Amino acid sequence: MVTIEGRHFSIPQICGSGQCFRLDAVSEDIYELFAGGRYLKIRAARDGDVGGKTILYCTEEEYKEFWEHYFDLDSSYSGYIGKIDGQDAYLKEAAAFGSGIRILRQDIWEMIVTFILSQQNNIPRIKGMIRAISERYGQKKTTPDGRDYYDFPTAGSLAAATEEELRVLKLGYRSRYICQTAGMIADGEIDLAALEKMDYPEARSELMRLPGIGGKVADCICLFALHHLDAFPVDTHINKVLAEEYKDGFPFERYRGCAGVMQQYIFYYDLKGGRT
Repeated sequence: MVTIEGRHFSIPQICGSGQCFRLDAVSEDIYELFAGGRYLKIRAARDGDVGGKTILYCTEEEYKEFWEHYFDLDSSYSGYIGKIDGQDAYLKEAAAFGSGIRILRQDIWEMIVTFILSQQNNIPRIKGMIRAISERYGQKKTTPDGRDYYDFPTAGSLAAATEEELRVLKLGYRSRYICQTAGMIADGEIDLAALEKMDYPEARSELMRLPGIGGKVADCICLFALHHLDAFPVDTHINKVLAEEYKDGFPFERYRGCAGVMQQYIFYYDLKGGRT
């Protein structure tokens, strides 16, 4: 068991920030997470209590080996918040509202599939689709208390699926993109290991070679898997805020190296109705 105190770390906020779709609340403050072939039970600090205690039910060794890096707990988010322009009232409010959000370091293949599925979709439906393909094509494992769960399917297992089989799982038109993308990666046409070593512009361009991946989806993958913090995905929420609050353009130069963190504060604030 590992206890994390403060450090701008809120599991409820991360869960609601639209970056991770295999993190779920199972009771008022208990969450379950499936990532990297692992299972983690979490007792979360109360939403908004950035000074509270978060308990990760894992060994210290597992924490150091995987979860500390996964949750980006070796980065200073107070430092990112400290860069916010004192005259930018909107961004200051957004960062205060979502100050427990961290940019997770998630698996690149899982994020490719996840954000293809995210197009014209909502969070509950995305979660349902990911659960369906994991149960159908992922490897079965067991939690410490004896319950079954499923790894995210490999590229090879999804490449072997037909478009019709995926449509049965209610993936809709995205089924074709998943089949084609899985095939390209399983065949080595896109090298995930090489992708992880590329800089942001190169990785973004390479990702857009995959079927169904445009600029916004590529930016999501760059931010939430490759941890390129200059990636700034623009969806309807972000577009609205940019039009209302940043008519002269968002100050990307000021936030070089952490623009993606600011994007998450803005997205979460607008999504959750932080300003009425």
